[in-house]
Amino acid sequence: MESKAIDFAKIPQTAIKVVTTPAEFFREMPKTGGFVEPLVFMMIMGAISGLIGGLFQAVSNLLGLHLYAGMQMGVASIILLPIIFALGSAVFGFVSAAILFVIWKLMGSNESFETAYRCVAYLAALSPITTVLGIIPYIGGAIGLVIITFYLVTASVQTHGIAAQRAWLVFGILAAIFIVFSVSAQIAARRFARNMEQAAESWKGASEEMRKAAEEMQKNMEGELKKHQQALPQPAEQPQEPAQAMQQSAQEMQKAAEEMQKQMEEQLKKQNQ
Repeated sequence: MESKAIDFAKIPQTAIKVVTTPAEFFREMPKTGGFVEPLVFMMIMGAISGLIGGLFQAVSNLLGLHLYAGMQMGVASIILLPIIFALGSAVFGFVSAAILFVIWKLMGSNESFETAYRCVAYLAALSPITTVLGIIPYIGGAIGLVIITFYLVTASVQTHGIAAQRAWLVFGILAAIFIVFSVSAQIAARRFARNMEQAAESWKGASEEMRKAAEEMQKNMEGELKKHQQALPQPAEQPQEPAQAMQQSAQEMQKAAEEMQKQMEEQLKKQNQ
């Protein structure tokens, strides 16, 4: 089999055509031709989505952290997320193509797995759009699923020859299920984060009270020590030892309370991220 050189200059044009004229694209899309070209296309779209996600993550880190720490995490996000998304797209493409291949077969398609994979790979042109929409709480993910459903129905009709009514019924039901799960998961995640924040605030308040109690104890010990020193004759220094031990214990309690407060503040910052 001849190896076909990949024209990287055509990738932006292909992505634009998928997004703007999906019916024409999937009607004219070659059903065979190998996996390399669609795989490269999908990985590039994944890298672009990762870059978009990394930029938003960088902005979020800069707003939520100190400048230096935010810049470090932001740069790491911009570098790592495109790589992770690209590699994830390579794996996800084959898995999702296998699932859709079975669904299309059950709906009456006569096309091969290669055709199913090519449909999935070129639908990755939507991933930068859905990545941006995913930033919007609750409705962003739902809108993205609706858009993907429309393009899946178009590919089903134009490439696989499935009736539009059947395609809308099947993928519409699947989209509704995923939307319910997506919104429910976001609500649960935000509720969990809110509960963790409240718990962190409670621990922070408790550690502050412990610190104040330790400081008060230390002051009392110092006062008692001074009174004890004034009441005793000058050479008597031995009774100082128990008082100094109590003072040291109070200082240790204060340090422990301060350490607990720092840990709670760090945990609260992580939850806010």
